[in-house]
Amino acid sequence: MSQYDTLKAQIASEFGTPVAVIDLDIVDANIARLQTRCDAAGIANRPHIKTHKSPVLARQQINAGAKGITCQKLGEAEIMVEAGIDDIIIATNLLGAARSGRLAALQRQTGLKCCADNQVTLGAYAEAAAQAERPLQVLIECDTGQKRAGVETVEEMLLLARQIKDNHWLEFAGLLFYPPLDGWPATQKFYQNAKAELAEMGLEAGIVSTGGTPNLRNLGRLEGATEHRSGTSIFNDRMMLADGIASPDDCAFHIYTSVVSKATPLRGILDAGSKTFTSDIGGLKGFGLIEEYPEIQIHKLSEEHGFLDFSASKNTPEIGEIVRVLPNHVCVSVNMFDRLITVRDGKIAGELDVSARGRLV
Repeated sequence: MSQYDTLKAQIASEFGTPVAVIDLDIVDANIARLQTRCDAAGIANRPHIKTHKSPVLARQQINAGAKGITCQKLGEAEIMVEAGIDDIIIATNLLGAARSGRLAALQRQTGLKCCADNQVTLGAYAEAAAQAERPLQVLIECDTGQKRAGVETVEEMLLLARQIKDNHWLEFAGLLFYPPLDGWPATQKFYQNAKAELAEMGLEAGIVSTGGTPNLRNLGRLEGATEHRSGTSIFNDRMMLADGIASPDDCAFHIYTSVVSKATPLRGILDAGSKTFTSDIGGLKGFGLIEEYPEIQIHKLSEEHGFLDFSASKNTPEIGEIVRVLPNHVCVSVNMFDRLITVRDGKIAGELDVSARGRLV
């Protein structure tokens, strides 16, 4: 019996399947590797906790040297503040949270750094900060080719910077970027122009934040950048393998799932479906990589089932066999679980709550 066979049997008897498992030895190595890369580039590390959603792991990242953390939703930040973490950037427009009063409530507890790319959001932030009786620090999100959120021109950025400067309850904190892999020259040009124009206004971007695990290959390339946001790197996934940013040995998160049906020699069924892997393919073929049978494709999902195509594989699993699946996109898969089973030295170490799971506001 191999080490993994023994572990699979223990997990099946204690927890059943499907279950999400993280290897803490790999997690430790990934946290240390990211911090080392940031230190070598002279860039502060501000990891994005939307991947793991755990204050325990966030604290571990901070203890390893991270400046603070990044959250995607106010609800995630609420969980982190409860755990005593207070240097937080929330990297999205928080209109819903601002209008509901939750932004004001959390800002009353601790000074946040929030992002905006439009005047409506800035107006809502100012009202929330006034309710909290505490000025809110704001970063302007800038789009240099990703075609997501963010202003696309320096002129648009300056309009927002002026609105921030003119409002007693807002403070200009800096600029937030998520450059595409080939968009760093354009980002540099944008930043240099923005820096000069902001200086004319009497403002300086104290924070210049870049982001993305795939962009770790460009870490430090933006002259003037002060920090980087990387989320997936703590666990890694099939997309990071495809991007060449991680190796199989760097992948800490797997779904342990059982083969529950094998109607013909060419097809089978897993007891894990879209409520486990999610339907986010991430531009890849199939819904995950089966470590023991990499040629078998998970070609379709129902809510509780993964549909297996055996046609390209010489070997196939038996009914009842447990396999380990590396998901395409780990962030959304983690969000499907209340807890993660932790493993260290090949043995079950315990359980870790996914405390910020489902925090959508």
